[in-house]
Amino acid sequence: MTEESVPGPSTDTRGDVVIITGLAGAGRETAAHALEDMGWYVVYNIAPQLIGTLYELQASAVGRQNRFAVVVDPRSGPFFNELGEVVDELRRADLRLRLLFLTADESTLVRRFDSVRRPHPLQGEEGVLEGIRREREMLARYRRTADLVIDTSPLNVHQLTMKMRSLFGTSDEQSLTVTMLSFGFKYGIPLEADHVSDVRFIPNPYWVPELRPRRGTDREVADFVLGDANAAEFVERYTEMITPVLRGYSTENKHFTTLAIGCTGGKHRSVAVAERIGDELRRAGHAVRIRHRDLGRE
Repeated sequence: MTEESVPGPSTDTRGDVVIITGLAGAGRETAAHALEDMGWYVVYNIAPQLIGTLYELQASAVGRQNRFAVVVDPRSGPFFNELGEVVDELRRADLRLRLLFLTADESTLVRRFDSVRRPHPLQGEEGVLEGIRREREMLARYRRTADLVIDTSPLNVHQLTMKMRSLFGTSDEQSLTVTMLSFGFKYGIPLEADHVSDVRFIPNPYWVPELRPRRGTDREVADFVLGDANAAEFVERYTEMITPVLRGYSTENKHFTTLAIGCTGGKHRSVAVAERIGDELRRAGHAVRIRHRDLGRE
């Protein structure tokens, strides 16, 4: 099967098992790391006969709806020859099993091995190219029976990671999550912020006696802050400005970003503005989390 014929995220409630194999240098570890970053339990380079046992151990700990992935390749020695029988056995079990095969053309693989200055694991006393051809012949039957074949020749690390997310991630894992973070400059700029904006130009509710003890999440404070013409214009233009940035982040495989809005103490203005911008981004279809770092400080 080709990658186009394999469905993406599924509502199937059976346990997910992905077996990753393919040519050395084609991105097996990158693919595994992508799954690992999405919360999959990943095991590297084990004998195929252990896959079912390890899955059962994991399932007994976290439940049948767990997500389990394993990298299997010829480094497992003579045990690797039994991968086909193991796959057939797992397909008969009540699992959602997918065999992923990664490949690339010879020139790409030679270039990758040359760039890392490592020998091919099967080249022996010969050159890299001979090792690649020997491995390709050894793995030919698994490519034919794979559920998904990805040619990584035109892909860089980030593009392969994106492809893995699109094929095996949930809808939430495929989208960009935006954290709107309010803070007070007097407590320091948040180190995790990708963008920092200063809203100390807005009139400060602190100087209004009845608003001073309240917070930016209170309606009275939010109305005061956002009722200012400059504040309203800032929210509108900030949302317009950040929209292509978020679109670019999604394209470049960035799945989390933090947008920080700061005022003096992080209690009134930054809180109200972060809440409003968060609402605007949600209406635009973004997944948004809102956090107020300094709201509880005195």
